Amino acid sequence: MVLRVLLQCLYYPPEVGGLESHVAGLAEGLARRGHYVDMLTSRSQSGTARREKLGGVDVRRVWMPGKHPFGWAAHTAGTIPVHRRLARKADVVHTHTFASAIPAMVGWRRSRRPLVVTLHTSHFLMRAESPHWRRLFAHVIDSADYLLATSEEILSVAQGIHAHPRSEVMTNAVDTDRFAPGEGREAGGRFRIVVPRRLYPKNGVEYFVRAMPLVVAELDAEARIVGDGPERERLKSLAIDLGVIDRVEFLGARPNDEMPGLLRDADLAVVPSLMEATSIAALEAMACALPIAASQVGGLPEIIDDGVGALVEPRNPRALANAVVSLLRRPDRRELGREARRRVVANWSISRMVERHLDIYNGLLDEAKEKGSRR
Repeated sequence: MVLRVLLQCLYYPPEVGGLESHVAGLAEGLARRGHYVDMLTSRSQSGTARREKLGGVDVRRVWMPGKHPFGWAAHTAGTIPVHRRLARKADVVHTHTFASAIPAMVGWRRSRRPLVVTLHTSHFLMRAESPHWRRLFAHVIDSADYLLATSEEILSVAQGIHAHPRSEVMTNAVDTDRFAPGEGREAGGRFRIVVPRRLYPKNGVEYFVRAMPLVVAELDAEARIVGDGPERERLKSLAIDLGVIDRVEFLGARPNDEMPGLLRDADLAVVPSLMEATSIAALEAMACALPIAASQVGGLPEIIDDGVGALVEPRNPRALANAVVSLLRRPDRRELGREARRRVVANWSISRMVERHLDIYNGLLDEAKEKGSRR
């Protein structure tokens, strides 16, 4: 059966990030299977069209005055009438992030469409300690016919706020055709490390920079940090102070279509996060057959173990440096990368994610039909 699915998310490409990649992968994957997909999102970047077709998805963007609490609230309120109009035509409504769930909650009594809610990102975890936010989250969770979360940690916190009878972890997924191994770097010469992280405190890039002097004391290595953010100048100054600015290159933000090449041109990926759901950046690196050194936080232990890399204590430059040096020296390093690739293809490909979503959508629609026939 061909479905019409209404997706709503605060951000969408050309915005870059794990949330955006997850939602775009799902939307375009559904469209490739012949389903009609409406994507309701924010006009968070100037110059983007209010409405356009991207990858077979009908994208509609609603004004947002800025990336701050007032901006999010104003955008959410502004999407309510648009959401109501689109929901009337939809078979299923699926919202991503708690802010995007609010219009669906407000409009549910009119649309009566099955509602799926996916909880993403550390923003949910950071706010979950607040009594005010917990009350709002309880309403969001209760409104869902089916609850998804991108890591075990997020799902556990959500269930602690309000127990939901139908829920599961839906790990981020990767386009394993685009993110795939290349010819690989030639053996010998300087090792290259890639750190695909936006420069915000929660991503822990400071601790990688602090680890670099310890790494280069042991072996000939350089690093590329791919991402931008408010910490960029401070981290560059730190690299200068530590004497490693000639070994650490800050590439800034890069379009997603450049990432496969940047990953293939490395020997090892590092994800030094302090908070994390299930890192799509880590999965993309693994899909390119890179071993991973990552912090033992959030959803990272759900995808990384010593069969594909190493997990280390967060905020510990010495432990991180030891893991990086050990992995780069391992004679079976490329075998770790091949195993990482195999796991992503087997468990976290976009095609598998889309298939599971369709199972959920169709199950909810079958239930709705059965309830309707009993009336």
